[in-house]
Amino acid sequence: MPKMKTKSSAKKRFRMTGTGKVRANVGYKQHNTSKRPMSMKRKARGTVILSDMDARIVKSYMPYDR
Repeated sequence: MPKMKTKSSAKKRFRMTGTGKVRANVGYKQHNTSKRPMSMKRKARGTVILSDMDARIVKSYMPYDR
């Protein structure tokens, strides 16, 4: 069997935790942030764990990163 390919966009945007969950950056913080409240910008500093349904999609994009 040939090797399966990993989607390049997914490997740049997502990381796996040690327990197999998917970690992603918080969205809506790249531009037009002057109109967003400071509390939203504070919450968007770190990363977030994806929900189970979203993580299932991302894991299908990265077959060898489980």
